[in-house]
Amino acid sequence: MMAAASAHRSCRPPEAKLLTETLVRVDTAGQFEGYASLFNIPDLGKDLVEPGAFAASLARRGVRGIKLLWQHDPSEPLGQWLVLREDARGLFVRGRLSLDVARAREILALMRDGAVDGLSIGFRTVKARSDPRTGYRRLSEIDLWEVSLVTFPLLPQARVSAVKTGGPSVLAKAMPAA
Repeated sequence: MMAAASAHRSCRPPEAKLLTETLVRVDTAGQFEGYASLFNIPDLGKDLVEPGAFAASLARRGVRGIKLLWQHDPSEPLGQWLVLREDARGLFVRGRLSLDVARAREILALMRDGAVDGLSIGFRTVKARSDPRTGYRRLSEIDLWEVSLVTFPLLPQARVSAVKTGGPSVLAKAMPAA
């Protein structure tokens, strides 16, 4: 009886607290943008990224050194990042899905339907400190390896905010300058 109860507890679905955000722009071009991380906002794992945490990694790796994956799976690359930069809000990203890849076409269709809009970072912690008052881990330096499109981001506010809808003029209105 005890083993059955223990097995039942381990089969419970994970908890999630998600904020929904409707995609604003949709097209077949495969280009999208959003924020993969927001500064000073704790995620569901109690990590809080500080401004400047990505700077050294972005300078060292460059945009080509950070992979665009599906659900953090290294066997599921989806395309490439065009822009990765810190701004006052967080880590802004602009990417393009490689539409010659079947999975990327599937993801674009899901993004178009609003079923996928989460972004999540894959990284190694370089410098962090625990805040005993809040229980948060404050990340001051991160070695960023990849940014993934995901169904459920650990930071619920990390979302795709736009998917390209047309020519450059429409894109320029929806997206801040690089």
